[in-house]
Amino acid sequence: MSYEIEKSEAEWRAQLSPAEYQVLREAGTERPFVGEYTDTKTVGVYSCRACGSELFSSETKFESHCGWPSYYAPLAEDRVEYIEDSTLGMRRVEVRCARCGGHLGHVFDGEGYPTPTDQRYCINSISLTLRPAEG
Repeated sequence: MSYEIEKSEAEWRAQLSPAEYQVLREAGTERPFVGEYTDTKTVGVYSCRACGSELFSSETKFESHCGWPSYYAPLAEDRVEYIEDSTLGMRRVEVRCARCGGHLGHVFDGEGYPTPTDQRYCINSISLTLRPAEG
């Protein structure tokens, strides 16, 4: 798969911390309930930490109590890509940044949350940067 932003693994390693690299480039997962955005209520836009692409709005963030920030929709469907993930003996849908291919987390359907889409984008805090709204 090709992306608008292409870098060598050495370039990604130079740009990202080891923990960021492990999640964004190696599809790792940060531990639950430790991410900086798990409980934040700050109004703003969440961007990809690797490339700066705006991905999620605080308006779609909700409390799922799952240990990671949860959103019920991305800013726009073309901002993310979906990849079938059958690792760990289960069927999941991986969510990646469509601009750089950075691993963000997974999306789950039909869990019964009272959101407009009945979806939970379970996203690693370390994959994101919050840009607070002005004013």
